[in-house]
Amino acid sequence: MFKNTRLSAVLAAVLFSVTAATALVSAPAMADAPASAAASAPAAAPADAPAAPAADAAAPAPAAAHGGKEEVENPFGFAAVWAGGFVPRATLIILALMSMGSWYIIITKLIDQQKIFKQSKETSAKFWKASSIAAGSSQLTEGSPFRFIAETGTKATSHHDGALLEQIDLSTWVTMSIQRAVDKVQSRLADGLSFLATVGSTSPFIGLFGTVWGIYGALTNIGMTGNASIDKVAGPVGEALIMTALGLLVAVPAVLGYNWLVRRNKTAMEDVRSFSADVHSVLISGAMSTSQAGAAAAKKIG
Repeated sequence: MFKNTRLSAVLAAVLFSVTAATALVSAPAMADAPASAAASAPAAAPADAPAAPAADAAAPAPAAAHGGKEEVENPFGFAAVWAGGFVPRATLIILALMSMGSWYIIITKLIDQQKIFKQSKETSAKFWKASSIAAGSSQLTEGSPFRFIAETGTKATSHHDGALLEQIDLSTWVTMSIQRAVDKVQSRLADGLSFLATVGSTSPFIGLFGTVWGIYGALTNIGMTGNASIDKVAGPVGEALIMTALGLLVAVPAVLGYNWLVRRNKTAMEDVRSFSADVHSVLISGAMSTSQAGAAAAKKIG
């Protein structure tokens, strides 16, 4: 019923997740250069020291040109989290899979919904100008939910036979068949939304679990070494907080995407239900006209 290519959505989801994670964890730490030490160093040189070459004298110039700041490699970052053991690695992998799955569902569902909106316009332009339901269905796109509903209704009118089915009047049988087709379309549109809801509600807690585990490890090391200086505390704690940031980075797009897709699904299903009601009316009126004409012909012959 829905025919689309999933490969582009997979690649887009992977690329977006990797780019977001890289941008979050790869920012270099900036530290102020010891300008006072650099200024006092020449003054502390002995008077009888040989004159420094011109190149050496000009060496501090680039550092001064950068406003007294230099890039310092951050020892506490994504690489340190990955090297923290099995639990941090498993947490990062789970969050990465959740992020890629969320973006895959968001992209593919947007593609499906956009196709339905386009097919709704196509149905309004082509279907109702046909001479019959079967002729109108043949003009619609293969795999369209509107074509699926129309063909289901046509089959229901032509297969209303058998001892059991004849106990159900034609109107009820066609109504049930079309309603099943509409429910199937709605179910296909809702595929994956439960995954988005699950990711939005659980990923912050998964990130928080990683943070708690990292802080526990940092406090354990502090207790074992007996060193509680700021450089021994701030680094591991900040490293653990990366997990919370990643959990929020995964949860926020999932929640926003879920709410957006649900609202667009309601709009798409309004078009589908309106079309199914119109098809039902046309099928029932046509079947009744045919049965009345057949009864009149039989009465005339008799």
